[in-house]
Amino acid sequence: MKIAIVEDEPKLARILQGYLQKEGYDTELFEDGQLALNTILDSPPDLVLLDLMLPGLDGMTVCRTIRKQLDVAIIMMTARVEEVDRLLGLEIGADDYICKPFSPREVVARVKTVLRRTRPIEEQSADRQNFVLDEDKAVVRLCGDKFCTLTLVELRLLKTLSTKPGQIFSRDQLMQRIYMDNRIVSDRTIDSHVKKIRQKLHEIHPEAEYVHSVYGIGYKFELPELAD
Repeated sequence: MKIAIVEDEPKLARILQGYLQKEGYDTELFEDGQLALNTILDSPPDLVLLDLMLPGLDGMTVCRTIRKQLDVAIIMMTARVEEVDRLLGLEIGADDYICKPFSPREVVARVKTVLRRTRPIEEQSADRQNFVLDEDKAVVRLCGDKFCTLTLVELRLLKTLSTKPGQIFSRDQLMQRIYMDNRIVSDRTIDSHVKKIRQKLHEIHPEAEYVHSVYGIGYKFELPELAD
């Protein structure tokens, strides 16, 4: 699989390239945001490791432009740790976010995880069979024959999360999607709904966790590798 490393620190870029090549990935290095964008749009890789601060064109703009035209995985890398930057990076289409300084091994692990969950849907069909959201009946089915019923709000919340596995949603994003009348609710309301969903899923499949908390940001949904 092909990975584009867009990083203007040559030493760091070469280190990441070395670790990824040892894992069998084909890599291409870019130090300039505009050059990287032009090449990626012309010859899309499977994943982009994208630094936030770049010469030529910043990482946010590169990410936003790629996402408008391509469906490739994007992991953003940055030394900025402020929550607003973390949320913005995810809201414009990044699949994951990693803050510097980091271990190259951690980056490799993140790359593997993101590529696994963004692989073509036909390759995920076996996993998908273990999780089925029946909107007409407001029921979620796990592992074929196990199921639980959901309230309307729980159904909307779980649908939002499960439609984009691995994507992190802030509480504000979730509130906008599940309350169509724009009512004002607190963050704790979302936490309460998530807690109830987790309890219901745990009762029918106690060995697996589907809804994960992301400290300081919100929640994400992931299919367990072994859901049976």
